[in-house]
Amino acid sequence: MTTTLSNDIPPQEAAAAPAGPVPPAPAAASTPPLGRRYLDLWRTVLPELGFLLPLLPIVVVATSLLSTLLWTGVGMITLLVGFFIVLAALYVARGLGDFELLRLRAAGRPAISRVDWERKPPTGWISRVFGPYADPHYWVHLVHGMIVNLVLGVLSWSIVITWLASAIGGVTYWIWVLAFPDADRSRNFAGQLSALLGGEPNPVLDSIFHFVIGLLFLATLPLVTRGLTLMHWAVAKGMLGAWSSDRLRVQVQTLTASREAATSAEGQALRRLERDIHDGPQQRLVRLQMDLAAADRQLEADPERSRALIAEALAQSREALEELRALSRGFAPPLLLDRGLRAALAGLCDRAVVPTRFVDELPSDLEIPTEVERNAYFIAAEALTNAAKHAGAAGVTVALQLRRAPDPAASTDAAAEQRWLDLSVTDNGRGGALSVPGHGLAGIEERLRGVGGLLTLTSPVGGGTQLIAHLPLTR
Repeated sequence: MTTTLSNDIPPQEAAAAPAGPVPPAPAAASTPPLGRRYLDLWRTVLPELGFLLPLLPIVVVATSLLSTLLWTGVGMITLLVGFFIVLAALYVARGLGDFELLRLRAAGRPAISRVDWERKPPTGWISRVFGPYADPHYWVHLVHGMIVNLVLGVLSWSIVITWLASAIGGVTYWIWVLAFPDADRSRNFAGQLSALLGGEPNPVLDSIFHFVIGLLFLATLPLVTRGLTLMHWAVAKGMLGAWSSDRLRVQVQTLTASREAATSAEGQALRRLERDIHDGPQQRLVRLQMDLAAADRQLEADPERSRALIAEALAQSREALEELRALSRGFAPPLLLDRGLRAALAGLCDRAVVPTRFVDELPSDLEIPTEVERNAYFIAAEALTNAAKHAGAAGVTVALQLRRAPDPAASTDAAAEQRWLDLSVTDNGRGGALSVPGHGLAGIEERLRGVGGLLTLTSPVGGGTQLIAHLPLTR
């Protein structure tokens, strides 16, 4: 049976995580020189122009469509059908917002975390149909598509068209001078400047002047396209992406679920302990009391029979003591409290029914929180018990690893890191294991949910069993 904790990715993606440690990310490179940064700007000019040049038709069509749907729906609201027309406007605004995020991503901007539109599961048909009315993201998308993007789009399109036309027209002006030598150029800027100075327009000086102006516009074109694209990206991040309040809401829901899972797991553990004590040591102690009472009654009449009963009572007491010691492992064992997780798992592997090998790949100076150690120990104990009872395995391997992953709860600009304990328990048994409510694997899953972890089960028939779990070292 394998319990593997993927630590190089967040728990939501653990199922797809490859086995084995992942090397730390390379150190961030030093800031490149100014010339290199300017060349990097040029590498994204074409994608940025691909975003900016179609802006005018896109924002005009989007505004016209959204305005028509919204105000038509508002005007027909008394006929009830208006509710559905406004609802259509909200869905169209959502689609246009997602389209804007795709265009920004194609322009080379960092991906913006998208809104989780299904974060509130509907509870009835009214919620399913009219849920967008209560979702502020829909209305913010509508404002962005109808007003904000129209203003920014017209402004950005006007600037980029002016800049691009000035750059191309300036650097190619000499071509038009050669093609049309007799054209009247007295009204352009260079011609008027020559007239003020008392001279005639000079085609050569005119061409040089326009070429220099065109070069200036062309040289600054990457700065303009990058600045306009960044402006649209910043607005989209604030209006079309997920909000920090969404992340906080998800964290609260996750913590609530973890607390409920921990409470449920603790309750089940106490009920299982009560049942084990009732079915095991308690019955033996009752039998011990009965044997001692019988021996006392026959002590004078039949000493040999009394000695036999006392011997049976001693055997019952030894067995009850062994069972109590075994049950006490359901609490934190002294070895775990005194020497930590590594020593406790090594001892657990030594006592296992199936031959078990323990592999420790953790850094020697790693400090593991007590609660993580406790849960990791009991997960390993339950996994080894399952391997002995149900897997028919001839060998098991228990391994510990440490992995580091970017913290998904941190902002995109932060280099926050989260560490995960990787516990792996692998058997070569018959496979086919399933997580059934009320049984060992389901208990492991609940225990992991209680500490914010995750369990994934892979158990093909005849191919052994693999449990993949995450135990977060930082929460």
